[in-house]
This record gives sequence, structure tokens and C-alpha cells, in this order.
Amino acid sequence: SDLNFGRVISGATAGQVTVAPDGTRTATGGAVLIGNNEHYPAGFAGMGRNNQNVAISVSSNAILLTGPGAPMTVTNFRIGSTPTALLTITPLSFRIANSTGLFNFPVGATLNVNANQAAGVYSGRFSITLNYL
Repeated sequence: SDLNFGRVISGATAGQVTVAPDGTRTATGGAVLIGNNEHYPAGFAGMGRNNQNVAISVSSNAILLTGPGAPMTVTNFRIGSTPTALLTITPLSFRIANSTGLFNFPVGATLNVNANQAAGVYSGRFSITLNYL
């Protein structure tokens, strides 16, 4: 599923909106959160073997969201592991714990909202790479 930061109102100063892997959403600076049920982390899944190592990485450390106003950046991609871990273009190694080999994981991130950001829908793309070891 897609990563969704929900509805945000920008202020006179820049701010940030973070959606954590567990689905919680916070704002700092000039970003104001509105709505309660429209935000959620991205969802990914994979399949391997029990106890197999998987290297997980993100396509870019920062992506641009484009829309009716100035582009905004999304940074600090976090995978919902225990504890959560910062995903970068450098792969992180995880071990598949499920006896069936199936696994799924959420990914959250931080949206950097510009001061006086134009209202509208913004979108961008990122991908997750799984390398089975």
C-alpha cells in the first residue's frame, strides 16, 4: 500500500510531518495536521525461507513530491522492525522469522513541508529492494 501523510496545512514557516511505521503521525514547525484517518505507512511484503537473510534498501534517501506548488522532499524512510531502523540506499540485513517464509513490513517517512505550501494533492515514487542472501 502507498505511504500517505494525510491532510496538512502549511504555515508561515517550514515544518515536517512524520508518519511512523506503526501509523502514528506527528508534525513540527509550521505544519498543522488535520483529519485523523487519512494517513498510513507504506506496506510491503516478501517471501523467502525461514531463517533466510534479506537485505532491504530504499531506491533513494530523498524523493520529491510534486503537485500544484513547489516540490516537497520526503526523507528518513523507516522500516517497522524491532526496533525501527532507518532505510537508506545501503542495504540492511534482516532474518526471516516466519516458518512459512512470508513476511510483511511497514515503511514510514518524513515529509518536509515548505512555508506557505500551495494546497493540493502531491505525489511521488520510491521503491524498496529485497535481496535474498
